[in-house]
Amino acid sequence: MEELDLKDFLSYLKKYLWALIAAPIIALLGVLYYDTSVKTPLYEASSQVALLQSDSSSAAATLNEINANQKLTSTYSVIAKSKVVLEQVIDELKLDVSPDVLAKSVKVSTITDTTILKITATDKSPERSAEIANTVANVFTTKTDLIKTLDNVAILETAETPEKTSNNTTLRDVALAILISLFAVTGIAFVIYYFDDTIKYSDRLEEDIKLPIAGKIIKSDIKLKDGGSELLVKKYPKSIVSESIRSLRTNLQFASIDKKIKTIHITSSVASEGKSFVSANLATSFAQAGQKVLLVDCDLRKGRQHLIFHKPNTIGLTNLLADYLANRHEYIQDTGIENLSLLTRGTSVPNPAELLSSAKNKDLIKALKKEYDLIIFDSAPCGAVADPVIMSTITDVTLIVARNAKTPHAALLATKDALEKVDAKIAGVVVNDIDRKVGHYYNYYGGYYEDRRTK
Repeated sequence: MEELDLKDFLSYLKKYLWALIAAPIIALLGVLYYDTSVKTPLYEASSQVALLQSDSSSAAATLNEINANQKLTSTYSVIAKSKVVLEQVIDELKLDVSPDVLAKSVKVSTITDTTILKITATDKSPERSAEIANTVANVFTTKTDLIKTLDNVAILETAETPEKTSNNTTLRDVALAILISLFAVTGIAFVIYYFDDTIKYSDRLEEDIKLPIAGKIIKSDIKLKDGGSELLVKKYPKSIVSESIRSLRTNLQFASIDKKIKTIHITSSVASEGKSFVSANLATSFAQAGQKVLLVDCDLRKGRQHLIFHKPNTIGLTNLLADYLANRHEYIQDTGIENLSLLTRGTSVPNPAELLSSAKNKDLIKALKKEYDLIIFDSAPCGAVADPVIMSTITDVTLIVARNAKTPHAALLATKDALEKVDAKIAGVVVNDIDRKVGHYYNYYGGYYEDRRTK
């Protein structure tokens, strides 16, 4: 990706709207379940111990001595959590823990600018947390043999049984979970977007691929719901897809004002981009406009026009090229659509490229051009075989079908370069499967062309 466009990314992010909604909900439920059912409630209780001189108010207590005492409080903090102190606490309270484990639940800190120690104990039981804090303070004050530098150690404040848990962080956890989940989804979407090399329809697409956009086929759910014919132009003439095909037909007609186009070659970069769908519907649209049209399936490996039109493929183009061209009418089938005929791919052959580049194929096209107003050739993907490059040299114009958000940018450019090397006339790119919200033209005309099941 050459540059990052924030507007395009935000539009792309709409694809993950479901995740942006689902992730915070899942995170919220997870945090609530953990905090209420899994996390153990803990209670904190604190006592305070003052480290004093026996005559701290006398002149003997100089400023230097006070400062020295304050510095020693860190040492006393260690003593308060020492093994000798904690072992006695365990004995007195009959706790079933080791000194090391107890030390993790006891915190000794110094109140700023004082010689007062704050002893905090954390436990699952509120009563026990207070007992531990008070017992540590009592034992510490009795260990006078460990404290030689002070004359007086006094308990300043005893711990009381806490009423509320100390680790109730549900609100904070919920807020963090929601924010983290949103950032996570956005971050993942950004990484996918950044490294996604597929073409995406936008106002700058022509500039990016250095090819004109000959047509925009808007995504439709008609086929998915009906599971029937792909000939949407015939079955649903008022659908948004049918209008897309008619717009493509109009663009091609305007492009051929000076020189009439007799042959249109349709290919793609990779498989499953919709070239056969576009070929069949474009041929139908031209036929509906009153032109005598022949659709030729020259994808001799995986051609599927016979499946789209529900016609047999026992004989077709390959069989015709092995026969006398004078017998060509025996291989051309009626589609049931006025003005539209079909020549299927025929029997599979081991040498499709040689067959298409043969002089006989060129002679066939010359003969057919005299009998039809327009011939549309549906060929194989350009990135797979040489067949489309060959066909592009013997037809008037070539259309490249690319599926929005699926066709790799590099593959499309490679197809363009391969065709340009043989001086093929590229009429443009047909961008298939565009989300109707992206196709601005259709936002305006959406009231006229809807996916209505109207024949």
